[in-house]
Amino acid sequence: MGVAFSSLWSSLFGSKELKICILGLDNAGKTTLMYKMTLGSVVSTAPTVGSNTEQFEYKNLKFMLWDVGGQTSLRTSWTSYLAATDAVIFVLDSNDRERVNLAREELHRIAQDEQVTRAPILVWANKQDIKAAMTPAEISESLALTAFRERTWQIFGCSALTGKGLTEGLDWLAHTLGAKG
Repeated sequence: MGVAFSSLWSSLFGSKELKICILGLDNAGKTTLMYKMTLGSVVSTAPTVGSNTEQFEYKNLKFMLWDVGGQTSLRTSWTSYLAATDAVIFVLDSNDRERVNLAREELHRIAQDEQVTRAPILVWANKQDIKAAMTPAEISESLALTAFRERTWQIFGCSALTGKGLTEGLDWLAHTLGAKG
């Protein structure tokens, strides 16, 4: 009875809050992206130590965004944030060619975590506003995204500074999570 009432309540008055973990190497632009999504503007940021959280509504879905620091010393703690995660956003600095292999290792480590085996992965190839940036196709190949055969994933180019590409990624995420719910 309680479950049926809860389900009816959710269908009439809104859905549950969806937990989204925003991960990626340091200096990828995770925090800037999160605040561009939630506030609509670019804010001054410092390297994230621990995490930042923000609530955000998009296309009738309620998101609880967890922006987790990407420094080497913090990456081992990522798994503790993945419990009950509905989706993962992995942000990559498209201009950081030297660390794309490290980004691939970290992304694949996350994808193999049992806590997120059913969570879709949105890869945002950030900093597309820089002329020398790798294209999303180059990044997809470098990250070996086609290895995620059993997963729902998508990659989009974006710029946290201009906002370009954010809507496309959010639309995909909302559609994917809405279809699951």
